[in-house]
Amino acid sequence: MIHMFFRREKQKVVTFGDRIANLEKLGFATQSENAGSVRVLRHGCGATISDTAKDKPSVGKAGLAIGKEIGILVDGGYQKFFLTPSGVKEPALAPQLKALHAFEEDLREGLGLTSLYNESLGTTFSEHLYDRVQDRDRGVPHRPWEK
Repeated sequence: MIHMFFRREKQKVVTFGDRIANLEKLGFATQSENAGSVRVLRHGCGATISDTAKDKPSVGKAGLAIGKEIGILVDGGYQKFFLTPSGVKEPALAPQLKALHAFEEDLREGLGLTSLYNESLGTTFSEHLYDRVQDRDRGVPHRPWEK
């Protein structure tokens, strides 16, 4: 009587370091920021990636590298622009938007993350700053007829 034993191959656990090394192979430049956080740059675009100790890393909002900051894309109603945390504002140009879209797609692919349909169609906005509704999100605005 012959007994055959089948073993399941162990699944390789992909570490945060493995994911970053894969991005470097794809042409991304990486810079360690602090413990468990890496800034990734390519073609003038950048994002911060954090190790969440889960199976997938956390990706911060991608944007245009402006100086040492990353400017996120903001919809101003009349125009799209990049806004940095320190308040630097630059108008968004078509080549920059195309580069940002390619950057985000390649970044998700390089990290092994799921690409969502609505994000694959084009660029998404996390902020909308319209002139007509300035300070709208800061509570009830001062009304001219109230003292």
